Amino acid sequence: MFNKVIKFILILSFSTPAFSDTVHLTSLTWPPYSGKALNEQGASVAVAKAAFKAMGHELKVDFFPWSRAVKLASQPDSKYAGYFPEYYYESNAFSFSNPMGKGPLGLIENKKKPIVWSAVKDLTQYKIGVVQDYVNTAEVDALIASGEIKAQTATSDETNIRKVAGGRIDAAVIDTNVFSYLLANSKDLEKAQEQVQMNVKLLTEKELFVAFKKSTEGKKWLAIYNEGLKKIDITAVMKKYLNE
Repeated sequence: MFNKVIKFILILSFSTPAFSDTVHLTSLTWPPYSGKALNEQGASVAVAKAAFKAMGHELKVDFFPWSRAVKLASQPDSKYAGYFPEYYYESNAFSFSNPMGKGPLGLIENKKKPIVWSAVKDLTQYKIGVVQDYVNTAEVDALIASGEIKAQTATSDETNIRKVAGGRIDAAVIDTNVFSYLLANSKDLEKAQEQVQMNVKLLTEKELFVAFKKSTEGKKWLAIYNEGLKKIDITAVMKKYLNE
């Protein structure tokens, strides 16, 4: 009888899929939404952890520069089921979860030279900063692709804040929560605090998602995650960690 029990346990252990109880995702340092040093690793990570926990699973997040985070999540032989937080876009490589919160997307400007616009098309008169490989809005990205918006690419939001403060660009696309966090917490931006501000008009309120790899494993975790999101109060979790 004892031998039969041992044999059953061994068979069960080998038949269990890898990472059956733990899902691995990549992310970036994008406070207050995500970051290794943040409480619960950020507001978006807190939401994702809560959703998986509600389904009896554990989430582990590894942080990389954004382009690398996306690349690692797309590789078929990597342990990562996807990456986040991301804005929705058309993709052949990823399927997007249900929304896991929102972020207000706008433009920072120099206080001495605020920009004036009513429609996105009006931004073509300005030099606009964007972050490499970030999704902005469909309209903004289309105008950048066509060359109508004179965009300058930077490697981080911090760089764009400094460029706007120094008058090298007229404005830059940024999440308002990220902007507020960086100004309040980055010593490198102390001088910029008196020089930059958010433009009074938002581009949009962007929903946030987990982008899951279009694989058997990715589809499994996508379904689990979406069910988990139904079991938690996303707004309450986001609010708690955005305000810390």
